[in-house]
Amino acid sequence: MDISELINPGSVLTGLKPTSKEQCLDLLSRHAAGCTGIPADVIATVLKRREALGSTGIGGGVALPHAPLAGLATPFVLLANLAKPVDFEAVDGAPVDILCLILTPEAGQGQHLNALACVARRLQRPEVREAIRRGRRPQEIHAALCKS
Repeated sequence: MDISELINPGSVLTGLKPTSKEQCLDLLSRHAAGCTGIPADVIATVLKRREALGSTGIGGGVALPHAPLAGLATPFVLLANLAKPVDFEAVDGAPVDILCLILTPEAGQGQHLNALACVARRLQRPEVREAIRRGRRPQEIHAALCKS
């Protein structure tokens, strides 16, 4: 799976200003609802249920909130670059300023794991994270994420 199959420049948000993990999840849920047609409260509920199992903060200032979602036909990915880092209870204890929401069809467990692995591999690279942080426009951030 190639990351450019999962995300487009229209799915990149910049300069967001949430002040907590819960606000991050609510904000991502609202944006995802507008793109998927699935109600924001439904998305927020599955994300918060997943987060209750353990933080999706993978370290290096990155979190990958993710969940399978009933009613979704294809994977949906949304990348957000925050104006200020927030505490996300990440594994390394560092605050998070890059969020990548990954929603997949409920029936596609393999698809869910493939999408998660694809995004995680890209965001584990320090040069990709730094290019995303430097980016100001969605097109720049998208290019930084998808560049090989």
